[in-house]
Amino acid sequence: MKSLFRSLPPISFALYITWAGGVAFVPFQSPDSNESSGIRVQGPGTPPQLGFACCDQGIVRMQALFADASVIVELKELHAQVAVAIADFSPERVGLVRRLNGEGVPVIAWIVLAPKDGYYLNADTALQAAVRVDEFEKWTNENGLHWTAVGLDIEPNFGELAQLKAHRWHFFETLVRNSFNRRRIAEARRTYSAIIAQLQGRGYAVQTYQMPYLPAERSVDSTALDRLLGTVDVRGNEEYLMLYTSFARPVGAGMIWSLGHNAQAITIGVTDGNTPAGSGAGPLDWTEVARDLIVASHYTRHVGVYNLEGCVRQGFLPRIRMMDWNQSVVLPAASIQRAEQMGRILRTVLRIFPFIPFLLLAALVLFAWLVRRKAHLLRPDPQIHSC
Repeated sequence: MKSLFRSLPPISFALYITWAGGVAFVPFQSPDSNESSGIRVQGPGTPPQLGFACCDQGIVRMQALFADASVIVELKELHAQVAVAIADFSPERVGLVRRLNGEGVPVIAWIVLAPKDGYYLNADTALQAAVRVDEFEKWTNENGLHWTAVGLDIEPNFGELAQLKAHRWHFFETLVRNSFNRRRIAEARRTYSAIIAQLQGRGYAVQTYQMPYLPAERSVDSTALDRLLGTVDVRGNEEYLMLYTSFARPVGAGMIWSLGHNAQAITIGVTDGNTPAGSGAGPLDWTEVARDLIVASHYTRHVGVYNLEGCVRQGFLPRIRMMDWNQSVVLPAASIQRAEQMGRILRTVLRIFPFIPFLLLAALVLFAWLVRRKAHLLRPDPQIHSC
């Protein structure tokens, strides 16, 4: 959930779009569906429990965000939760959490690592994550901070992908090696399950923030993408799927419609950040945010927004407060069709993935046979040579 506009290399944008559109889609059925116009999604009638992620872009931006006292007023009017990134244990972050605690705003501790350790929680940072949680608990107790929940942000190591991009052979070598390393994922799952149990044992509700391809893996009983990219399928008390339509505009809210059937909670976005050249992405505008909020809240009472900074900058908080939650939105038929097509492709790839080693072995055997056959055909005839 970090500022992906600034951190993702172009290849990761392409991967995200593939993941976002290629999840475990189900055939859509709706009494309001119409093949020519699309699908009408009805709002829930009442506001969902909203949560806003913030404060992952440095102390200066964090202080600027809350310099305007009206931000906290709007959050209280919305009865919204705030997920504060624990990117450091600075006095400034302590001061913000205490201020939110004092104002009665529910605060979620969004656990991330120091940038030097990779930032995101994944299979390669499991041991660092365990240390980070211990440091977080000590810091919390020393400063008397109060949390509604603790959130674990489980994402690929985008920093490593960016570094490997310049060394293509090493990049693909790393991905292939990871993809067949089942032990790495199994050990990471045990570590994160122990972290969750530790937090729950100390009275914390635990949220997990997951990539949108996770339902597809579960639907075909696969861990292929987890092994490839280092994400870990673990569950806490509540699981948020990060469904960022800003990275998949051709699919749009069809992604949320398709995944919403299986989601405990949904995070929409992204509302802030710079747009990398050639990415095709950009912050959501108000029309897109309102659409995604309606579609997400059609399926779940728990909706997150990434991020608070973008919502404040674009003036979204008062508009969300005034929203008509009885309204409906129409998703274009093309959006749904793209979502279904990409979902079928991804599920097919995940199903055949276990057979890839055997296909490669067969290809190698065939190649060896062809080489030997060619060598035999080119070998000089002894009788001709003797003449």
